Amino acid sequence: MRGDPLRAARPDLLIRFSRKRDGSTVLRCERADGSVTWQRRTGPTAAFFAAHDLGHYAVETTLGLGYGFYGLLAAGWNITDFGTRDLGDDARPDATLAEHVVGLLDQERGTGHRMPADAFNAALAAAYRAQGAPPPRRLTDGDLHRIRQTRAALERRWHALPPGDTLDLPYPAA
Repeated sequence: MRGDPLRAARPDLLIRFSRKRDGSTVLRCERADGSVTWQRRTGPTAAFFAAHDLGHYAVETTLGLGYGFYGLLAAGWNITDFGTRDLGDDARPDATLAEHVVGLLDQERGTGHRMPADAFNAALAAAYRAQGAPPPRRLTDGDLHRIRQTRAALERRWHALPPGDTLDLPYPAA
């Protein structure tokens, strides 16, 4: 019911990152309609994908990308749909930008070297050129600062989480 104040206060997606006692991680996303999609990661990929998916949250909420990874999950996609399903014209710009920005942030995390906005935008443009696409919107130093701050705060919360506990995030961000 659209006029229901409880419904209006509920996020489109409740994102739950769980740190399991066996070292695995679970990403569980519950939509406003109660349906769920989830994925469990084990081994060396568990830590990488937790940070990667937290990066998606930081990028998509900071830049207001409604059709990035989490927006598509909120709209009914399942995690397993990625890579097998056509994004469609409405979602493609947001999802593509989110994935490239998160990929560059993962690269920064791996190398310990932060790129200034000009270098970051050049790397984005090169990734788009490699796909035969025009470059995306330019990100400012302020955009990158806000994304990095949000991602770092989320990663601190994740790393402080004891095994058996969860980190819950509303999408869109409150």
